[in-house]
Parts: sequence; structure tokens; C-alpha cells
Amino acid sequence: MYVLKALKKPWLLLPPKLAHDLSSWGLPLVTLFHRGGTPQWQPLSWKGLHFQNPLGIAGGVDKNAEHLNSWWHLGCGFIEVGTVTPLPQDPNPGKIVDRDLNLEAMWNKMGFPSAGADEVFYNLRLHSEDLKTPIFVNIGKNRQTANENASDDYLFLIEKFKAHADAFVVNISSPNTQGLRNLQGKEQLTQLLLPLLKKAQEIQKPLLVKLSPDMPEEQFVESVQTCQLLGVDGLVLTNTSLSRPTDCHFPNEGGLSGKPLKDLSKKALQLAVKSLGDKRKDMLIVSVGGIMTPEDVFERLQMGADLVQIYSALIFYGPQFFHDVARRYDGGQ
Repeated sequence: MYVLKALKKPWLLLPPKLAHDLSSWGLPLVTLFHRGGTPQWQPLSWKGLHFQNPLGIAGGVDKNAEHLNSWWHLGCGFIEVGTVTPLPQDPNPGKIVDRDLNLEAMWNKMGFPSAGADEVFYNLRLHSEDLKTPIFVNIGKNRQTANENASDDYLFLIEKFKAHADAFVVNISSPNTQGLRNLQGKEQLTQLLLPLLKKAQEIQKPLLVKLSPDMPEEQFVESVQTCQLLGVDGLVLTNTSLSRPTDCHFPNEGGLSGKPLKDLSKKALQLAVKSLGDKRKDMLIVSVGGIMTPEDVFERLQMGADLVQIYSALIFYGPQFFHDVARRYDGGQ
């Protein structure tokens, strides 16, 4: 089964790390065979931003904003770049990426590898006159920055990208930066977000928070409600997971994504929609995690997501995913 799937998608024949490293070179070539504009289906307007369609790439796919034109050709309705850190930093040491083709699962222990704010700023500025979709900038702290000083890193990035980001995504949920997820607790979350929200309001840019799928239900709901009470503009649900299927060979540390994340991500979406209720108003909800087929996209939208993002589907389904979803939508799903 592995070989049959891989023959249809030759990049799966490469070792995971090599395929990851070559993707920056391969993506522009792929767009030669899948070129097209941004298809319009289920368009959305929100806080002055217009989305021709609600399907985009998740943070982590284009960490340094190097391939914006390729994503537009492939049909993205919006693009989230990053996670960006103030200073450049390397990946965590050791093995950082793996995949399981039979489970349609990905594993990573990257830990916010980033070219740094200056490099990403330069890449975004190159396209400042030619933006075809909204751009979300996913921001994170450098690993050496203590949690009590984390707001300094996030504030620096908001100021740095205020001219080129349409919205900011505060990443406090990666399992690969030690202690980062502690910022999701009510008190820590409040202390972190208050200055960030003040800054975002000053520059009139929406601020979203990306949460983990691994929190106990009560804590997750508390975090969602805290974000709403503070005035956060939206949520990205969810990041990768420390959970593992019983037949999974991945290490215990590092984040799991792909098909095994589907149920956790759907549960987070359901909890958020239910707990917010009428208080949600124009709070944007972006669903990501375990979205592997066009049907998965439509399901998340029907469940109450405003926007949907993919990552692992680009590997296991292929780069034609965006246009296939648009065609399926036009054909009545």
C-alpha cells in the first residue's frame, strides 16, 4: 500500500527530512503543473479583509514567506506565514520530522525554526504591492526568551510587521518550545494578551490566538472564554498534538498532525462554538488539524468554522487540493 500511494506522489519516496528540505525548491516547479488563479467559492469579508475562498495554508508550511506566489497559483484563499521569531533560530537538535503514510500522519519536533523577523519582513515587502489574498503572520517567542518576558517578543513582531500583516496569530501552543504551552492558562494568558491587544488596537490589525488540542476540556473552554472576554479577534484551532494513536511509531515528544489529529481538532471546534454561543459575534474561528479531503473542509465549515487551513493534506493529497475543493464546491460538494 505504501509503494502504491508513493508512486502517485513521488515526493513520498524521499526520506521525510530530505523531502522537507527540498520543498522550497520543488514548490515553484509544482506550480508549473497546477497554475491558476484564486478560485472564488464561499467568499467571506471580515474586519475589512476579503477572502475569495475560506481555504488557506496553516502556519508552519511557509515559515519565512518565501513562496507567496506559488500559494496564490495553487488557489489559497489566504496565507498564514511563520511561525516567525524576532531573532533567527535553528530547529531543535536531532530528528525533527517524520511521517507515517498508512496513518496519513506527520510528526515534527522543529521548535520554531525561523530565518528571523528581518528576513521575513523583506520577503513580505517584496509582495506588498501585489497581495492577492489576506496574509496572516504567525508570531512566536525565541526559545531563550523566558515566559515572563514573552510579551516583549510578540510586541516586537507586531510592530515589525504592522505594515505587511493583515492579521496576527499568537502562537502559544506549539509542543516543541519548552514551557510555551503554560501561557495558555487563564492568568498567564491574560498577562500576555493585554499588552498585545492594546498594540493591535493601536495599529488596527486583528489579533488571533492559536490554541492546543491537548488541554483538558475545562481548561480549553476557560482559555477560549478568556480570549473572548479580553477582546481577541479570533482563534486558530488547533496546533499539533502530543497524543499518539496506538499503532504509531513516533516518539512521545514532538507534535502529531495529519489524519489522527482530526477528532481532537473537531472536538476543539465544537467546544469553542458551543462555549462562545451568542458572545462569539464577529470572532473569527479558523479550523486546522486532520483536514485531509475536500469533504473534511466542508464539514468544518458546516460545524461553524469561518476559515479552514491545511498542512498535511499538501503531502498526502497533493498540491491540487485547493482547486479540487473549489471544483467540488462548484459541483455541489
